[in-house]
Amino acid sequence: MLYKNDGFRPETIKALKEELKASGKSYKVIPSDGNNEEFKNFYFLGMFEGREVIYDAALYTLRLHHSSEIYELAEHKAAQKFPNFKGINYEEDENGNLKPLDNDEEEIGWFITEIIMDLEEEEAVKVQEFIDMDTNHDFGIGVDAALYVDHIDDTVIKKFIKEFNDDTIKLDDTLYSFQSEDIEE
Repeated sequence: MLYKNDGFRPETIKALKEELKASGKSYKVIPSDGNNEEFKNFYFLGMFEGREVIYDAALYTLRLHHSSEIYELAEHKAAQKFPNFKGINYEEDENGNLKPLDNDEEEIGWFITEIIMDLEEEEAVKVQEFIDMDTNHDFGIGVDAALYVDHIDDTVIKKFIKEFNDDTIKLDDTLYSFQSEDIEE
């Protein structure tokens, strides 16, 4: 039988089932530097079109989703104003400290910061909870979801998986806007 990818293969599913049983969890966090209290990437098992499959989930807070949308819009505006803009690349020295940006990058960085502050102040970007599925994902089925929670922890992940698999998730369609938290000195 042809499988879309390894996340549909019975032997891959069986191996994950055994790993989950041994761990006592309903999911496996995929090791990544990107995982933090506002974002987790993990695998879980579920059904799709009557067959068991592995879901590759990216679950994040609505605040993080909002920040990403704001930053993307600010970068777009920077690319319009600065034709040579290709992104700002932060580099570290041998001690792990950030190297200073060149003059052009610094100017663009300040421009992006100002745009972000303006967009937040005007509440120009609003986001709402969502779940997107990618059935053409490279492993299993991809699931992108943003929830209005303070952080992504074990409780949030377990509730998400249960409600996703039971098809009982109720998404909040309220539009939200967030402000960057002030950094205390």
